[in-house]
Amino acid sequence: MSLSINEYLNQFEAHQQAIAFLSDFLGTDASGIMTFLVFGAACFIIVNIMALVGGLGTYAERKISADIQLRQGPNRVGPYGILQFLADGVKMIMKEDIFPADADKPLFNLAPLLALTGVFATLALVPFSSGFTLVNLNMGVFFLIGVSSLVGVAVFLGGYASNSKWSMLGGMRGASQIISYEVPVTITALMIVLLSGGMSFGAFVETQGGLPHEWYIFHNPFTFIGFFVFFVGMLAETNRAPFDLPEAESELVSGYHTEYTGMRFGLFALAEYIEVFVLCGVGVAAFLGGYKVPFDLGSGALFIDKLGLPVIVGKNIGQVLQVGSFVTKTLAMYYLVIWVRWTFPRIRVDQVMTICWKYLTPLALFNLVGVAIWMYAFDAHSIWEVLGQAFSSGH
Repeated sequence: MSLSINEYLNQFEAHQQAIAFLSDFLGTDASGIMTFLVFGAACFIIVNIMALVGGLGTYAERKISADIQLRQGPNRVGPYGILQFLADGVKMIMKEDIFPADADKPLFNLAPLLALTGVFATLALVPFSSGFTLVNLNMGVFFLIGVSSLVGVAVFLGGYASNSKWSMLGGMRGASQIISYEVPVTITALMIVLLSGGMSFGAFVETQGGLPHEWYIFHNPFTFIGFFVFFVGMLAETNRAPFDLPEAESELVSGYHTEYTGMRFGLFALAEYIEVFVLCGVGVAAFLGGYKVPFDLGSGALFIDKLGLPVIVGKNIGQVLQVGSFVTKTLAMYYLVIWVRWTFPRIRVDQVMTICWKYLTPLALFNLVGVAIWMYAFDAHSIWEVLGQAFSSGH
């Protein structure tokens, strides 16, 4: 069962004792205050870790692209150049902050903040483990789609507020691309809703297993195709190559953020890299078993029953394994995103729309109907269970 971080901590006597002590000290029920403190600490940890992930994402991009192109990549700042992202951050902060003379200053300032807000809001739903999720909403899919749309609004506002033709073209491209590709991505998510019987990401993960044949990507042929529909849609929604038309430097100088300098430009870049991590995490939760660990090691039961460890120790070891499983799968998918960027050339803007409306959307609808028929015909069993039953009945 997937729990929010507060629900997970409430299982332990030490947490209950801390609430009781605080209640006695304040002379009132302190459960609400403790919940606020727990969520505040969790938000602080996640936001800072994601900021670090965004910075390291730029380093990974450079190193992986260098490896693909037989170059060295960053190798001057820190061991193997790993501190290059800190140098970039200092450079962004120290750069001159320039406003275009005819820009709409309030909207110009709002756009990068809106992009970062939309990305950080989605972190509330990312199921890092069965006990480390900020909020396990029963309408998590719709919440994610709603708040992630703020990024599309931010891209358009950035282009519009700059009062520049290049920026405006990039903003219009970004808005049309993000809105369009939300359609096949949403339809593909509904396919997983059908299989899991719930709209929360906790339900997505809990109805899968820790071994690959128990993941939804291998549940039936339609989910296998659906994963690639989701992956392509994710690339387009995050403006990643070969769908990076909103910032095509060969056509639009730098697209929607042409006029941005210093830390405002840095916020757009940070939002992009964090959004890639978040959507990779969503893909892992929906198709690749999420935080599930093989042989149910993530529950901690093995450590408690077989090794005789205390309950709190056994469960927390399980949580560490679950977080490790989730992060490993997410980073592997992150690597794939970077690999695709430096392998395939940028496509034309008309081809971007053609791929979405002529191919991915009909394919996503086909998959959704196919999954519904599969569930009816085979009582929601996976292809492995169907083959196993057929093989056993044949003998």
